Amino acid sequence: MKLNTFIATVMVVTLLAACTNNQKMNQDMKQAAFITADQTEEVIAQLNDSLGEASAFRIGRGVAQVAALWRETDGDAEAFAQFCKRSFVADTTARATLFTTLERNFEVMGGYFHKMDVELKMPLQLEGPAITPVDMMFGSYDASAHLTDDLYDNKIAFLTALNFPFYSLEEKTEQGTGWSRKEWAYARMGDRFISRVPAAIQQDISKTLTEADAYISDYNILMDHLRNDAGEQLFPEGLKLITHWGLRDELKSNYADKVRGVEKQRMIYKVMQRIIDQSIPMEVINNGSHTWNPMTNELFAAGEIVQGTPEETRRYEVFLKNFHAMRQLDAYSPHYPTQLTRAFDGTMEVLQKDVETLFVGLLSSPQVKEVAAFIASRLGRELEPFDIWYNGFKGGDGIPEEQLTALTSSKYPNAAALENDLPHILMKLGWNPEKANEITSLITVDASRGAGHAWGAAMRNDLSRLRTRIGEGGMDYKGYNIAVHEFGHNVEQTITMNDVDYYMLNGVPNTSFTEAVAFLFQKRDLELLGLKNSNPDEAHWLALSSFWSAYEIMGVSLVDIRVWEWLYAHPDATAVQLKGAVIDIAKEVWNSYYAGVLGGEDEMLLGIYSHMIDYPLYLPNYPMGHLIDFQIEQQVKGKNLAEEIERMYTQGSIIPQQWMQQAVGAPISIDPLLDATAEALKSLKQ
Repeated sequence: MKLNTFIATVMVVTLLAACTNNQKMNQDMKQAAFITADQTEEVIAQLNDSLGEASAFRIGRGVAQVAALWRETDGDAEAFAQFCKRSFVADTTARATLFTTLERNFEVMGGYFHKMDVELKMPLQLEGPAITPVDMMFGSYDASAHLTDDLYDNKIAFLTALNFPFYSLEEKTEQGTGWSRKEWAYARMGDRFISRVPAAIQQDISKTLTEADAYISDYNILMDHLRNDAGEQLFPEGLKLITHWGLRDELKSNYADKVRGVEKQRMIYKVMQRIIDQSIPMEVINNGSHTWNPMTNELFAAGEIVQGTPEETRRYEVFLKNFHAMRQLDAYSPHYPTQLTRAFDGTMEVLQKDVETLFVGLLSSPQVKEVAAFIASRLGRELEPFDIWYNGFKGGDGIPEEQLTALTSSKYPNAAALENDLPHILMKLGWNPEKANEITSLITVDASRGAGHAWGAAMRNDLSRLRTRIGEGGMDYKGYNIAVHEFGHNVEQTITMNDVDYYMLNGVPNTSFTEAVAFLFQKRDLELLGLKNSNPDEAHWLALSSFWSAYEIMGVSLVDIRVWEWLYAHPDATAVQLKGAVIDIAKEVWNSYYAGVLGGEDEMLLGIYSHMIDYPLYLPNYPMGHLIDFQIEQQVKGKNLAEEIERMYTQGSIIPQQWMQQAVGAPISIDPLLDATAEALKSLKQ
């Protein structure tokens, strides 16, 4: 991203704004405690006296919630008391009417603000002219940043918090199994106003995360400009790969190259290492002006060695800015006072300790070394660290990627061709024509500037957006594979927005569940091209693939978690210190779970994932998605995929473990995957 001049221009303003925001945050938090405990208890007692025991729980919880959110600017203690007495709705029918009104209007506001966000970010996210500073200004602007402030100012937020109690994860777990669908929707309404974050902070977070996304979206390596020690070009002309996704997928594809595949994989591996330790020359990032030998880190211009400028700490400066941006929420989040608790207890709704227990259980399982030995026997060599991305779990030699790319580029020369084919893809997966057309009428395809993503709607009957890379010669197989994954997200997003009975229950329990659908689709990409594998051992190969994918991403996720723990322990760290911490933590996790399997003592490879830079604490959702996906895959086996997806996903956003219990009859677990892996090894070794 070539915005250095622009960033330098606004740096002083940004620093001054940060100081102002910190002062305002301290003032706001003092104001947040404006209503005393005695004043709160007095209002609760008065309401209990007038309304009776039947409403006691809601009165106590609701008044306390309002008191915690009330500031001096909202009115004095008497205004607080009068508001609670006037606004508490005890009658069941009247409360149901209030819920319907709130739900409808929140959908309207959320939906249209989302549409604005989509439009403003298009220049940053879609193929087109170079990003300008003005594009960045508009793209990082959050039009809804003041909405929450406005809803508190006009008392709608207080009305909601007073009448719809917030339930903790523990309470939802204990009581939720007995709740009706309406009670679950009421509980989700109670989740809506549990903190009061100033608009300035929301704007700062939006700006920071948008800048991080732009940094990653423009972080491409021109592979045809790489050279080995003999000066040879190993990769084809025009191959441009984004980190880490494109580099990883290219590395995977070279398992099919029996001649120079390993050499190319080692070169990509070295590129990744140089990105992590920031020794990569800035001249080779999204730039074709030089050639580069990643192994020696020599940079060439017109055949002569020239001095390069290492990136040094830019990657970690972006990461650090994310931390400081998200940390601003801590003081305003009494229920979830850190980004870690917000990511796990609040967003994922699975405790961090339970997630880590699952991950460590699989990483430490005896199946790891058994699968690794199986891979080594297939490769005919000792494993190397980059074999963490081994993808050869299939019978026979597989189909060369060049052949697959020839097929996909012919079938999908542009975004419109893919969009037109979406209904047929769903029909191949089991949807009837009417429903396939209904779902895909709400999905549009765009050519992405970055690796690709899916962006769902925020109100019924609005579009979900599938973004994927499509080159001048059409969509290559990598792009197609990603597009099928993202299409899975879009289908989930469309179903859970439009077919769930309450808007407040739209969506999924957490992003792991949308990843599960994406994985279900992605695994069927060849089948959708008419290349279905007729191998009777296909289920065993899929089990091994799922296991190895989970093994890879669980370690990466532990690094992400531990880096955030380190940041909270060292909030004043510099980018240099953060770089050192990320590398040290990546080495520690590697040595604990990977070095004895893949070699490379003190390997830092687990620090390459771009999600760490532009999606704070998103990574743990992927391995959870693999586990959920595997259990769902077992559930749909022998059944109509479309019918099962619709049955499971129309549950909406109840908490994860209860969703799983109703969907597959068991909680989230590593055991089905471990058992299937052991069975697969036993069968395939025969």
